[in-house]
Amino acid sequence: MTAYTPTLAELHRAEGPLKVLLLENIHPKAIELFRSEGFAVETATGALKEDELCKKLESVHVLGIRSKTQVTKRALESAQRLLSLGCFCIGTNQVDLAAANARGVPVFNAPFSNTRSVAELIISEIVALARQLGDRSREVHEGKWRKVSAGCYEIRGKTLGIIGYGHIGSQLGVMAEAMGMNVIFFDIATKLPMGNNHAVGTMDELLSKSDFVTLHVPATAQTHELIGEREIAQMQKGSFLLNASRGTVVVIPALAAALRSGHLAGAAIDVYPEEPESNSDGFVTPLQGLSNVILTPHIGGSTIEAQAAIGAEVGTSLIKYVATGATTGSVNFPQVELPPNKATHRVLNVHRNVPGVLRDINAIVSELGANISSQVLATDATIGYLVMDIEKDVAQSVAERIAALTTDIRTRVLY
Repeated sequence: MTAYTPTLAELHRAEGPLKVLLLENIHPKAIELFRSEGFAVETATGALKEDELCKKLESVHVLGIRSKTQVTKRALESAQRLLSLGCFCIGTNQVDLAAANARGVPVFNAPFSNTRSVAELIISEIVALARQLGDRSREVHEGKWRKVSAGCYEIRGKTLGIIGYGHIGSQLGVMAEAMGMNVIFFDIATKLPMGNNHAVGTMDELLSKSDFVTLHVPATAQTHELIGEREIAQMQKGSFLLNASRGTVVVIPALAAALRSGHLAGAAIDVYPEEPESNSDGFVTPLQGLSNVILTPHIGGSTIEAQAAIGAEVGTSLIKYVATGATTGSVNFPQVELPPNKATHRVLNVHRNVPGVLRDINAIVSELGANISSQVLATDATIGYLVMDIEKDVAQSVAERIAALTTDIRTRVLY
């Protein structure tokens, strides 16, 4: 059989131009990708509140967000036409993934594209903290000449402790080692060390051995307030704390107290427990005004290269799902990717994961006298996702019969 990638034009002709809503200044690369495939694209520079998002989603087929838009269960219930959702960032905790799963909506993100940008930011901040560059720069801007060397160090030979040794943490470790640092890491999962990086058995051990501690963990119940008063007390006197992961990981008042007391010599913070939904004035944190503290507005992945790569990565995943049903890379869905077949029609089915569903579906196909060319089923704890290529003349009838099953969540003929 001949491999075939169905054109989205076929889908657009069937339903009219599929609508894409991209929020929070998603990179033009994603807009370009969607428009080149015939989607009708609407954009917004900021996040939407729940009521406004619910209204917008009534007619949207694909939604793209970054970190500020909260996609709640209520928002998903209003999205009757929503096929898929893309988080144009690493994190997905702003989306009710369980609700999306239950409604048959796969969610995609960009786990790799801003890795280098975040790692480079941390490296630059380690150097800046070691040399107190933030304070010296501010002083010169204020007309003050303070040439000092006390408390300023080379980072060569110092120990960097990385909590969370994933894509960012491991690349950061390689870069830090190349600059002459000793690198240790702690992760709850067993990870292959890169270069001469090596794992330690506990987080307390890492905290007590590190001159610089940097956090690269997701926002979960386990990482909520991971670094508080007790953990900071475990850190060496005169050490530094950096956080470019999630704002809920560090107890900010405890960090501020340790900086004021001199237990910590400095900090670099890019994320906060509460952040504005758009660029604005008036942001307040207890860390403001403290010496040798670098505060940035969640810019870890905010480089031209990272945002373009994220736009391409997530945009491509969303288009591929709409065009072929491929869920490879989805964070909340069974992973299925079946090559298209020109000689068939493709039926996609999401159903409750209970015994006997595939038997019932195959019985329908048999009763209608259809021939199955390809069939792939994958399941998770709650749903099953079936991709099936069958003869064209009965595809619609098969889909209608499957959709009538009590176990059905969503069924559609893709092409």
